Amino acid sequence: MKELARDVFEKMSADYTKHGFAHKVSRIYKDARRVRDGEPYRYNMWFSIEKPSEEWTATPVFWFEIFPEKWRYGLGYYQAKANTMAKFRARIDRNTSAFEKLITPLTKQNEFALEGDEYKRAKTAPSPITQDWYNKKSLILVHQQENGEELFSSKLVERLTSGYKFLMPFYDYFITLDSDPDL
Repeated sequence: MKELARDVFEKMSADYTKHGFAHKVSRIYKDARRVRDGEPYRYNMWFSIEKPSEEWTATPVFWFEIFPEKWRYGLGYYQAKANTMAKFRARIDRNTSAFEKLITPLTKQNEFALEGDEYKRAKTAPSPITQDWYNKKSLILVHQQENGEELFSSKLVERLTSGYKFLMPFYDYFITLDSDPDL
């Protein structure tokens, strides 16, 4: 996992030097004093590539995660702040056509899908194409598949790097949300 994270990080940071990315790899263990399920080890491991921040849970990150039966990767927030999501909706309201242009490539591919918890009371988006995005509490663009040969091949680095490059316009859009004016 450390080698995979390093290889992907090196490719990403070489192509996107202005972003100031750092990478982190999860630990395989939990703190035994805080184990809720009785198991001292996690069933999953992950790494992230992100802009260093004190509020890491509230900023978008590229991530890769492996479980015993599957692996996932993508871009998203661990837990976006309510204010960030309000700014996201306000930005869509201000320039719906720009956001529709951003998400058009996503509708023409099969690698990534939009996920994230939704508000119970649906919010009304300015257009049908933006509705799924508009009603999210947090944003995650994810690919998931069962474990197989690719997971253990050198092709995985290229696949992840290529996927992250596809997602970079979304990252650039998300990372600037908090600098929008407060509502």
